Amino acid sequence: MDLKLLLISTLLGVVCYSNAQKEGNECINANAKYCGECIQAGAKCGWCKDPGFLKQGETVSTRCDEMESLIKRGCDKGMIENPRGEQRTLKNKAVTHRRKGADKLKPEDITQIQPQKLSLTLRSGEPQSFDLKFKRAEDYPIDLYYLMDLSYSMKDDLENVKNLGTSLMLEMSKITSDFKIGFGSFVEKTVMPYISTTPAKLLNPCTGDQNCTSPFSYKNVLRLTSDGKKFNTLVGQQHISGNLDSPEGGFDAIMQVAVCGEQIGWRNVTRLLVFSTDAGFHFAGDGKLGGIVLPNDGKCHLENNVYTMSHYYDYPSIAHLVQKLSDNNIQTIFAVTEEFQPVYQELKNLIPKSAVGTLSANSSNVINLIIDAYNSLSSEVILENSKLPEGLTIAYISRCKNGVVSEGENGRKCSNISIGDEVTFSISVTSKGCPKKGKSETIKIKPLGFTEEVEITLNFICECECHKDGVKNSPLCHFGNGTYECGACKCNEKRVGRQCECSSNDVATEDMDRTCRKDNGTDICSNNGDCVCGTCECKKRDNPEERYSGQYCECDNFNCDRSGNKLCGGHGRCECRVCVCDPMWTGSACDCSLDNSTCMASNKQICNGRGTCECGMCKCTDPKFQGPTCETCPTCPGVCIEHKECVQCRAFGTGEKKDKCEKDCSYFNLIKVKDRDKLPQPNDASYPLMHCKERDANDCWFYYTYAVNNNTEKEVHVVDTLDCPTGPDIIPIVAGVVAGIVLIGLALLLIWKLLMIIHDRREFAKFEKEKMNAKWDTQENPIYKSPINQFQNPNYGRKAAVL
Repeated sequence: MDLKLLLISTLLGVVCYSNAQKEGNECINANAKYCGECIQAGAKCGWCKDPGFLKQGETVSTRCDEMESLIKRGCDKGMIENPRGEQRTLKNKAVTHRRKGADKLKPEDITQIQPQKLSLTLRSGEPQSFDLKFKRAEDYPIDLYYLMDLSYSMKDDLENVKNLGTSLMLEMSKITSDFKIGFGSFVEKTVMPYISTTPAKLLNPCTGDQNCTSPFSYKNVLRLTSDGKKFNTLVGQQHISGNLDSPEGGFDAIMQVAVCGEQIGWRNVTRLLVFSTDAGFHFAGDGKLGGIVLPNDGKCHLENNVYTMSHYYDYPSIAHLVQKLSDNNIQTIFAVTEEFQPVYQELKNLIPKSAVGTLSANSSNVINLIIDAYNSLSSEVILENSKLPEGLTIAYISRCKNGVVSEGENGRKCSNISIGDEVTFSISVTSKGCPKKGKSETIKIKPLGFTEEVEITLNFICECECHKDGVKNSPLCHFGNGTYECGACKCNEKRVGRQCECSSNDVATEDMDRTCRKDNGTDICSNNGDCVCGTCECKKRDNPEERYSGQYCECDNFNCDRSGNKLCGGHGRCECRVCVCDPMWTGSACDCSLDNSTCMASNKQICNGRGTCECGMCKCTDPKFQGPTCETCPTCPGVCIEHKECVQCRAFGTGEKKDKCEKDCSYFNLIKVKDRDKLPQPNDASYPLMHCKERDANDCWFYYTYAVNNNTEKEVHVVDTLDCPTGPDIIPIVAGVVAGIVLIGLALLLIWKLLMIIHDRREFAKFEKEKMNAKWDTQENPIYKSPINQFQNPNYGRKAAVL
């Protein structure tokens, strides 16, 4: 009897608890054993600390649920633990509003980012959002360090750089009144095979040129200064050096410039590094050629302003350089020749807040290049954050000029920012769980290339307020086997159960397992739960709406019959795998309605006397009739004639009803099709339809179908063109006659021409034949008289007289 009461009370508890099951309820899925676990499961989760809240058969984890569900289940709002996160602004100095020419301010007195310091208290899953303002201050100080390649190929460039100081000072004065410039040079590591180590080459690597200096890795020639003439003087004293291979050791030099802030003289202002070369670069791993395998340590090794460890440490990697440049807020400008511009363009894509400019053959355009690159860099702000604790995420939304709003990765930046422009970033910080057991963390957010930053102290809510009032080793927890806090027992190590009444070592004993079986032939807790302290704790489903229940977890609320893809047809509830139907519904899936009113025809007969009412729907016994009440007969004789006039007036605007068409003929849906093949066929529809062919007053045929669909709507499909008899087409006939006459005339002309050709050829052949057969007489003509007369000279042939 007691067992039956326990089963009934458990089922009642589960039914009440089912109201709290929501789709995606992370609170229930967390299976929290104490209040701290509950509030870390999600921002919507609350913990009911009322000692009498749990019903028989419910576990401690059911105290954790969404607020609304807990209240519906009977927990007083004042007994629910639901702490919320908060934020405090610790330092909120306004951004600087000043104009060029105003009183000169120290760099530390200029503010470009607001706020400067925050404290956020984070609850798991609950974002804390704040706005960050950025404004480019006018007349902001600038430090520029010019790092130049002094290998032999840069000889012409050095001559133009010697006057760079004063010229650049003059140009930069248009941007800022506080400008400092420095100079450094580099060549290559001083080991083979990068340079020749013969004594003569170490003294003068440039054969025949006495002005060449000994090779070196990196040399800080001039600390940052506001004296442009000093820059010109010291740079004018520099000499070209030389090395053997084409790539240079520029990465060694960049690393030292970045980390040797004291020797370089970097201030807490805008920092620009101009890297000038006409060659490529060595990077991490190339040092093996010279027997150097120790990775670069990223530390300063300048002695007397010369890098002394080039022979000891390998070149830095690109990632190492990116880290050090970012840590020291240095923006890089690569001033390179056109030949190597694509190489450094790829490098620029890897180094944030960097720019590439094409250097002329002799560096004559270096000033314009620097000014253009600076304007490009300073017009874009990109936010970055320091390393985040595990489980912490940050989302950015930028609100830039002209109302442009961006999210995701583009939410970190704004472009085309002019001096004096103010942009805003909305930053949302969310924690999942409780990192490092609730210890405070500090993260920083800053714009790349700027020294200012926002410092955020993070505090995490890991426990409820009622945790502070917990009683250790409370007698309420089975003779002191746990801490009683927040209305429940938080068991000591190796103790389990609602009141910590069991040892974890005894949980799986045979005696306890026996009480978790319905009978000897069944699985423990029906294989749907775990036996804890002799009581079944049912498993949780991925879908929180689905659950196991019962003393042995033998019941569930999701394995009932379905109808229309709905559990219990949507007209009942599933209890222990059986549908309990709502009133007026029956069937194994509650899909059969007991209401006959839907089957009543207009003549007050059930299904018009031509069918039976089954589950609220008529099943027509006469196949000619259809519809919900068996009153429609679309194939009965006279249907086509009955609807002819209305179809004619609605489809073609003709017929006897064309003047009152809208009034009398709106009882069906008209659908026009292009031709008869598009009309629906009997085997295409799930309901009977009638094919109709009718003739109008002009002897034109029109074709349509009439049907009543399953929704009792009358449908007419009609071919939108009339099939009318047509008379003879005069134009083609006349055209055919004219064409025939022309063709016949042409044919006669061709025949006459052909006959003439044949006749002429025959006459010519006859003439040729007669000509060949003709015989001519060769005797002299007696009546012919020759036109030639002959005379005899009497003296011809005699001897000449002697004188």
